[in-house]
Amino acid sequence: MTSPARRFAGSLILVIFLLVYVFFATAVGDVVVASKSGWVQFAYFVVAGLAWVPVAGLIVRWMYRPIGRPKA
Repeated sequence: MTSPARRFAGSLILVIFLLVYVFFATAVGDVVVASKSGWVQFAYFVVAGLAWVPVAGLIVRWMYRPIGRPKA
């Protein structure tokens, strides 16, 4: 896979992942956490708001990883 193709595929994967993650995290927050106290809601949305960052970092690292090794 060429570098531009990898970046394009990674961008699509990242957008799709974020859309699914946002809808899932919001649904869980609405159904499970909505009836809890304000501090529990705050803690959930802080964790849920930051939990996607490591996965996005892995996708971006894959997108910009060099392709193959240069031959000596």
